[in-house]
Amino acid sequence: MIFKNAKINAFRTWGLLLTMLGMGLMVLGTAGIVFFGQAGKIFAGIGLVFGLIMMLGSLGIYFWAGMLSTSAVQIQCPECNKLTKMLGKTDRCMFCHTILTLDPGQANITAEELEAQQTKY
Repeated sequence: MIFKNAKINAFRTWGLLLTMLGMGLMVLGTAGIVFFGQAGKIFAGIGLVFGLIMMLGSLGIYFWAGMLSTSAVQIQCPECNKLTKMLGKTDRCMFCHTILTLDPGQANITAEELEAQQTKY
């Protein structure tokens, strides 16, 4: 259940991952100067350039997720009763990860079956 996430949150997670990797490369590249002296400047330059590229990629992903978030449909989750944003025909609740859909053709579970599944687990 931990990897099942809403689409917008998944984009934000990739943005955070790129931010952390970019910062880590920058720190490790700068640490090359400490460990290797003058020869470490090459490592520092390479680390800083790749870290900057990853940070810019993260900026792009966060911008993209923000633009998607402004046009996303807001619905109330039937499970936790919180407002959540939904991209596409199906998505997951940002809070309780319930599968949500706006397409009646894909809604194949009735309320009684949902209650039966919840009491089983």
